[in-house]
Amino acid sequence: MSVFTSAVRPVLFRLGGGDAEKAHEFTLDRLSSLGARSRALLQSRYAVKAPVEVFGVKFPNPVGLAAGMDKNGVALPAWPALGFGFVEVGTVTAKPQPGNDKPRLFRLRDSEAVINRMGFNNAGAAALASRLEALGPLNVPLGISLGKSKVTPLEEAVEDYLTSYNLLHPYADYIAVNVSSPNTPGLRTLQDKSALGALLTALAGKTPVLVKIAPDLTDEAISELLEVCLAHGAAGIIATNTTLSRDGLAAADQPRAGEAGGLSGRPLTERSRKVVHFVHEETGGRLPIIGVGGILEADDAARMFDAGASLVQLYTGFIYRGPALVKAAARARTTAGEKAHP
Repeated sequence: MSVFTSAVRPVLFRLGGGDAEKAHEFTLDRLSSLGARSRALLQSRYAVKAPVEVFGVKFPNPVGLAAGMDKNGVALPAWPALGFGFVEVGTVTAKPQPGNDKPRLFRLRDSEAVINRMGFNNAGAAALASRLEALGPLNVPLGISLGKSKVTPLEEAVEDYLTSYNLLHPYADYIAVNVSSPNTPGLRTLQDKSALGALLTALAGKTPVLVKIAPDLTDEAISELLEVCLAHGAAGIIATNTTLSRDGLAAADQPRAGEAGGLSGRPLTERSRKVVHFVHEETGGRLPIIGVGGILEADDAARMFDAGASLVQLYTGFIYRGPALVKAAARARTTAGEKAHP
């Protein structure tokens, strides 16, 4: 048992009477205030060198922080210190928005899962661009996840994404196009062939653009989506977002099953791995994959790499396991079966 799981996590889980969002905000506040000496000490403990190059970007190790943890990039210098080889901020929208009503973030502890219906709460693309301009380059690659503003009609989605892209792509090593969150009405329809094709046509350029897909798509729908990605210059796939399914929940967590929102964590482990494997096989490795969903152990990361992922990301696993998981997952890449990733 790590210091995090034995001492830190119990404190965080009690904050605000068990309010998960208050713990999230507290953690971001503390991480944003870490000084250079503290960051250097953490990095000496958690950093792992396992370099890999994917879609033309060099990563010091293949384990990244998933979008959603630091939407506005307020704690960016801290994440590499905790061992992450890259960081994805956002999801950010062209227009600032408060997100959905609270409470909107729930832990399902026995299932090692989280349900969220945050609704892309963020300060907007312009605010993030200003913060990144002031911060300067990170010492690890930066991904920026873009979503559609809730008030923007679906027929104007391309222009909405393009507004964010134009503001933010100069600071990004890659752009993630989030068309798979279940918490913005109608957003998942942008995974359809014509809508996604139009979006990628508008955004594809020098900065690699990756498409984040839902775990709830059928194999047929994923195949069609991959054809669009290959035809319109997508640099890769992020698989997967949260799920609307409630399969695999522990009995103690069943009362939470009715909460609206996307489920992440242990119940998603196998489905995410299967989607990664399907994407890898379907494309013959032509589209690099960032595997995300249900990684809570080093073995989960190793199996994700074996399934065809070039990189992995953590979110819920980090909540339950802390930075020791980042280190273990990065080491898992060196022991996973070697594959030829683009």
